[in-house]
Amino acid sequence: MKRLFLLFLFGLFFSTLTYSQTATIRGVILDELNNPIEDVNIKASNGDGTITNKNGFYELKIPADIEITIEYTHVGHSRIVQKFKLKNGQELEFNPVMKIEVEQIAEVVITNNTRQKVDGVVSVAPKTLRTIKGAQPGVENILKTLPGVNISNELSTQYSVRGGNFDENLVYVNEIEVYRPFLIRSGNQEGLSFVNTDLVQNVDFSSGGFQAKYGDKLSSVLDITYRNPVDFGVRTDMSLLGGSLAAETVSKDGKFSGIAGVRYRDNSLVLNNLETEGNVEPVFADAQTYLTYRFSDKFHLNFLGNISLNRYKFQPQNRQTNFGTLQDPVALLVFYEGNEEDEYQTYFGAFKANYFVNEDLTLKLIGSAYHTTEQEYFDILAQYRLGEVNTNIGDDDLGEVEFSEGIGSQLIHARNNLDALIVNAEHRGDYKMDDESTLEWSVKYTHEDIRDRLVEYEIIDSAGFSIRPPNLSLPNAQPYNAFEGPLTAFENIRNTNNVKIDRIQAFAQYSKRTEWGNNEVFYNAGVRIHNWTVNVAEADVLNEEGVTSSTQTVFSPRAQFAIKPDWEKDMLFRVSGGLYYQPPFYRELRDSSGIVRPNVKAQKSFHVVVGNEYSFKMWDRPFKLVTEAYYKGLSDVNPYTLENVRIRYRADNSAKAYAYGLDMRLNGEFVPGTESWFSFGYLKTEENINNRGYIARPTDQRLKFGALFQDYVPNMPDLKMYLNLVYNTGVPGGSPSYADPYDFQIRLRDYRRADLGISLELVNPSKTYKANWKKLFREFSIGFEIYNMFNNQNSITNTWVRDVYSKRQFAIPNFLTPRVFNVRLSAKL
Repeated sequence: MKRLFLLFLFGLFFSTLTYSQTATIRGVILDELNNPIEDVNIKASNGDGTITNKNGFYELKIPADIEITIEYTHVGHSRIVQKFKLKNGQELEFNPVMKIEVEQIAEVVITNNTRQKVDGVVSVAPKTLRTIKGAQPGVENILKTLPGVNISNELSTQYSVRGGNFDENLVYVNEIEVYRPFLIRSGNQEGLSFVNTDLVQNVDFSSGGFQAKYGDKLSSVLDITYRNPVDFGVRTDMSLLGGSLAAETVSKDGKFSGIAGVRYRDNSLVLNNLETEGNVEPVFADAQTYLTYRFSDKFHLNFLGNISLNRYKFQPQNRQTNFGTLQDPVALLVFYEGNEEDEYQTYFGAFKANYFVNEDLTLKLIGSAYHTTEQEYFDILAQYRLGEVNTNIGDDDLGEVEFSEGIGSQLIHARNNLDALIVNAEHRGDYKMDDESTLEWSVKYTHEDIRDRLVEYEIIDSAGFSIRPPNLSLPNAQPYNAFEGPLTAFENIRNTNNVKIDRIQAFAQYSKRTEWGNNEVFYNAGVRIHNWTVNVAEADVLNEEGVTSSTQTVFSPRAQFAIKPDWEKDMLFRVSGGLYYQPPFYRELRDSSGIVRPNVKAQKSFHVVVGNEYSFKMWDRPFKLVTEAYYKGLSDVNPYTLENVRIRYRADNSAKAYAYGLDMRLNGEFVPGTESWFSFGYLKTEENINNRGYIARPTDQRLKFGALFQDYVPNMPDLKMYLNLVYNTGVPGGSPSYADPYDFQIRLRDYRRADLGISLELVNPSKTYKANWKKLFREFSIGFEIYNMFNNQNSITNTWVRDVYSKRQFAIPNFLTPRVFNVRLSAKL
């Protein structure tokens, strides 16, 4: 069986034979007043054709990988002729506007990557998102295979980009900024990604050097577009980890369209395989919708809504972690009492009004509100033994701890509550000055109201003695005099913060496409301004300066330039950069002791990105190699430490830093009709805290390799496979409480992970079926997945345990999930 399985995988990887390949073009045809046109005749050069329905919608299958000319004709409207060359399985939305008595479009080959070339944006096909699920399904599961993106925790949806941290990434859905909970401290507690892949039409990702129209963050932009439906449809996905259901519809007159989805996630299958045994109940659910109503041809109103409920209950029992070397094996045994109960409820709603003044001018008004209530309650007593392991084969106690080097206990307690309300009002506009230049602008007001109560402490007992915090000095004359100092927790944070932040942001940018000789040129220039005021309730002020309010302003000029030389080879060169500020959000204002410091400055980054894209053919199939080199010079840096996925800031702007690196990505049809890619990234990032010298930042991940490989069986193309591979070198593993990070530069082990998925499509939209049950579905597939296929032991953080004899502290890795099997069923009606 093993030999057959290996032969099967070998065949999947290296199959290159082609089969009947098709692509799909669909869209809505409108007139000059944005009214749908019925009975438009659509004819392809291969003889296939169709007509639009009363909503102006059409869908046409064409052969893949060959150039097809399609002609759109209708009485009273001018003819449109367009050329398409699509990949197998590719779905392209083409929405032409038919004018009267004017010849519209010359014959042009449509490609879907023109904009991403000049903008330096990576686009991910929605079908790829829905096909490649992984242990944490969502957009992030694909992002981790891209160069420069680091996700070393399969339980988390948080990611760092080119040396930044989790708080330095922007996420937009249909131009509306979205947020995530504040208090989550581990991937176990995280639920679903905000982005529902069943609703997605387009995914764009920029890992740096992005335009001024995007907000003020230091690292990246994830720009999601939810689709406006043109027909009724239902999609469902079910697995051992949960399920999702999405439905879309459009009214008869075409004025109303809506799409909605519900998701449920239970991570018990994954979490029950962790080293820490116990009773775990991780339940996550959300409901999301995007609605559009067209009051007239000029005025459209959209609504984006989301309700999310995350509940995490955990009652740990015991844990054994073996580490050390073969010659000197060591084990940590822990026995637990107590439990943890966390709950995160978020509510998000946004209205977006579009007013199309004319073909050139569009005005938008966006209003949104985000409300989150979060609680983090736990009381857990951990009693541990640290000792040598018996390695004598044949002994009855093989693998057990024989000699204890450390004995102790730890009690952790938390009663943390947070209630945050964020309200936004924004005006956006764009004006097409001519066919090749555009002016965009925005003015945005944000009000943030955060009410935060922190009550958490940690008590450590080692060999019968309670360990006091090292920064608390009391006279101790033992054994000559009895010590009468109070019992003090090793860590003790008690704070109540009521913080209000008002922000005014604005940007303006100009984009133009032109020619320089025979070369195509694109450039973009813009500037952002961001003013914010932090107000802290006087009763809550605990900072030494006694500051209750602070106002600051920053300016961010940014620019992009791209040139496509008139060469025989398809080359494009690109340079972008500027000043990128990150005004502090609430978590960046709060230091590790829970005190809010209103006068924290915005972190500043001078960012330069130089890139090249080379499109070519290999094996008579399309490929593209993208290379980018970047440099970031950072000042007013807010140093932080990472505890799993929780960030604890110093809130003092006491550092400067830099990051530079090289990212490469090769994507194309390694197997005919499928898209795969391989990526490589090199990064070095260091910081200098209080002029003490440069040390590695917590996200200093030097090397990264990622791959997404898709394949199918040549003689059975409905049997498909994907392989998701990630290799990251280890990042710094942190330091014990109160320790100097300059003394602890130990790195975690390298992160290695391979996820495999195999699926069988029982119903394919490109085929017709005689069976009645198959006629009910547009798509239907079953499959199974293997997460962490090679059962690698990856770690996310270290637990620090004291040796009572040598007074040393051991860094004990906290391991992530082992190999897990999952079964999946997907269908579309």
